[in-house]
Amino acid sequence: MAIRAVLWDIDDTIFDYASADRAGMRAHLAAEGLLGGYASVEEALLRWKELTELHWRRFEAEGGDFLDQRRDRVRDFLGAPELTAAEADDWFERYVVHYEAAWELFPDTLPVLDLLAADYRHGVLSNSSIRNQDRKLRVLGVRDRFEAVVCAAELGVAKPAAAAFHAACAALGLPPEQVAYVGDQPETDALGAARAGLTGIWLDRAGTGGRPGLTRITGLHQLPGVLRGDTRFGAPDTFG
Repeated sequence: MAIRAVLWDIDDTIFDYASADRAGMRAHLAAEGLLGGYASVEEALLRWKELTELHWRRFEAEGGDFLDQRRDRVRDFLGAPELTAAEADDWFERYVVHYEAAWELFPDTLPVLDLLAADYRHGVLSNSSIRNQDRKLRVLGVRDRFEAVVCAAELGVAKPAAAAFHAACAALGLPPEQVAYVGDQPETDALGAARAGLTGIWLDRAGTGGRPGLTRITGLHQLPGVLRGDTRFGAPDTFG
């Protein structure tokens, strides 16, 4: 059955989250006078990334309040378990100012969205919250490109669970077999989508490889060929 719509991940797929996070946290730590607590800026950034992953995985597994996992991340990063919710929120909001100043789409995002606009419908499925991602898409100037924006915090279920993908397909009014999903994580995005009955596409910008059986592209310029069945691009990665 022909693909009629594309569901997109946002962070590190169409939006350069990693670069914005690094630049924003570097500026924030400097402004807060916290760089002296680490051997280097990169060490501080690595700790922040580790805690982000840790608390998000806990949120995925246990559920709960989206803001609570963020507050716990801040408390752990600062080594300050006594911080109130308001204090943790204030610290994070000061970081957000620096983070948002560094927001940028990847250079290939708009050209490919333009190229696909006439032939495919578009939506978003993100393991974040509507509050965060809807605003991000608006600031970046692309919210109107997507019919639906579906996020884990409101769904109560996150990728790679099939229910998350199915909810996003339902928001488009299409069966999974008519929808492709594009994301930067091989398991959470591409494999999760494929197991849910969608066409899962791994955007491997770093050229990591090593995931036999996944449909893999290394840049969005290859996506139209995959969607239209051109086997020169995006063939299952079988070369280690």
